[in-house]
Amino acid sequence: MAQRMIRRQLRMLWSDVSGQRVLGVGFATPYLRPFLAEAERVVAAMPASQGVLPWPPEGPGMTLLGDETDLPLPDRSMDRILLVHALESTEQVRGMMRELWRVLADGGRLAIVVPNRRGIWARLERTPFGQGRPYTTGQLARLLRDNMFTPVSSCGALFLPPTNSRVMLRSAMAIENLGCRWFETFAGVNIVEATKQIYAATGLRQGKRRGYLPVAQGFSRSVSES
Repeated sequence: MAQRMIRRQLRMLWSDVSGQRVLGVGFATPYLRPFLAEAERVVAAMPASQGVLPWPPEGPGMTLLGDETDLPLPDRSMDRILLVHALESTEQVRGMMRELWRVLADGGRLAIVVPNRRGIWARLERTPFGQGRPYTTGQLARLLRDNMFTPVSSCGALFLPPTNSRVMLRSAMAIENLGCRWFETFAGVNIVEATKQIYAATGLRQGKRRGYLPVAQGFSRSVSES
């Protein structure tokens, strides 16, 4: 039921990804399936600290194991990037966000799903969203702006508290609709969509790794000068 509620909001954000390349980072595979039939390509990148699982069970594998700060993908190669169980658990927030900026195509969209600091789900460790650092929408917006993204929309999901009650589960859709309309502050997860700010970037090379020095247009300077 939790997957269904989050998928519903993501599908409202990205109603059509025909011909686009979609990347999931973290444990995003349960939310990528709706895009398989229409996207040009779907890839799931799982951090080394988390481990990798084969997915999907049918057909060729679409998962890779990698460092979230050094993804094995070309610059501007993805049109949509979805983060689930990634931002709240990484110890290298800035490094990961800069890597996502590099991989995201100009005009692409980034969607982040994180536990809501004010919600019930973040307070219970027995749920997947009870791990790591929760965020408010304001904290997410500041984080995105600090890392060269512009927030464009936000919404909440999982207004139903974590429960196995069949009565509550049967009422999940009604509770979700009511929460989205009147009580968004208390959603279990926050979902924020952002676009990429276009800046000039100067490439840095350190051994085999690639780094990027973002510099606002009009203020570029050579690496040797910096």
